[in-house]
Amino acid sequence: MATSFASDIKPLFTALDREHMMGSFDLWDHDDVKANASGIYNTVEDGSMPPSGSGEPRWSPDMVARFKSWMDEGYPA
Repeated sequence: MATSFASDIKPLFTALDREHMMGSFDLWDHDDVKANASGIYNTVEDGSMPPSGSGEPRWSPDMVARFKSWMDEGYPA
């Protein structure tokens, strides 16, 4: 089954994640996340985001893999 932004990717980002990034881009907007996907992937894959002390949990390996699959599938909406 194909990964979609609406049902599989957007829910990975919490309201706090979105609030923290709004000065740069909107984590709940398909086009913004697509445009910044490589950077987002690198930071969640290496564990540097969300930052420690933010109160947000690190992404699990499954979450990181889901995001990578979405990228590999061509960023479906």
